[in-house]
Amino acid sequence: MMSPQDERMWAALCHLAALAGLTAAGLMGILGPLIVWMLKKDQSPLVDDQGKEAVNFQLSMLIYGLICVPTLCLGIGFILLPSLVVLNVVLTIVAAVQANQGVAYRYPLTLRLVQ
Repeated sequence: MMSPQDERMWAALCHLAALAGLTAAGLMGILGPLIVWMLKKDQSPLVDDQGKEAVNFQLSMLIYGLICVPTLCLGIGFILLPSLVVLNVVLTIVAAVQANQGVAYRYPLTLRLVQ
């Protein structure tokens, strides 16, 4: 069992690990939160909850990004994809701050694929 401070830190890291993946392509945004969640999920209910939330959000962002790719031919994708990246960064930071305060954050527009 973790101390409350460690719980909040690891919950925030579940979210922040996705930002490291933004410098790499594709699945890296999912792998960071997935690794942190898998390592720490059995040690804290908050980390388990926030890890699932972070993985679900990053999976959702990947799916939305893949949907946006064909719209590049129409020109609208050049607006949608950067907007999606900005949304991802902003909501990830908000989630990390909330998790660090002990709040179980829920991302908007998230498909709940991992239960």
